[in-house]
Amino acid sequence: MQRLETRLDGLVLLEPKVHGDARGFFVETFRADVAAQYGIPVEYVQDNHSRSRRGTLRGIHFQTHPGQGKLVRVARGVVWDVVVDLRRSSPTFGQWEGVRLDDESGRMLWIPVGFGHGFLVLSEVADFVYKCTNYYDPATEAGIRFDDPDVGIEWPADVELLYSERDRTAPTLSDMADSLPF
Repeated sequence: MQRLETRLDGLVLLEPKVHGDARGFFVETFRADVAAQYGIPVEYVQDNHSRSRRGTLRGIHFQTHPGQGKLVRVARGVVWDVVVDLRRSSPTFGQWEGVRLDDESGRMLWIPVGFGHGFLVLSEVADFVYKCTNYYDPATEAGIRFDDPDVGIEWPADVELLYSERDRTAPTLSDMADSLPF
């Protein structure tokens, strides 16, 4: 696996070697030795899988205490994956980074505790999978608005957005910055 550049310190974008021919492909989606080499945890307690249709926007979500690190990838389709730095002491606090994740490149993104996360489905359907370092706990679930003007995420303009009421009415980063545990 090759590590690719990211702007935000702490994120790790990996691109595995995809072995393919006319029959299909084979790719290693996780190797503990490679993960450890890049500072990615190798012990996970929960795997998640979501399926969404084109235009579905999920996020920007995060877990508060103790937080939840995630290793994410797309098993089918294409998404625009977005991460926001929520670490108040970070020089990039409030900044975002977006990467294209798809089932052909096999790229994976490590998102440590202290970042918010969301994605927009660009293909007709996308299966999004992620490994989590802590269990999901609805009591610690939080989020910020995906269209917070102060964060300024640039979502692809050629897709009609489909989002939940919870995501539409989430607070802005400035509304909750003082209560962030990171």
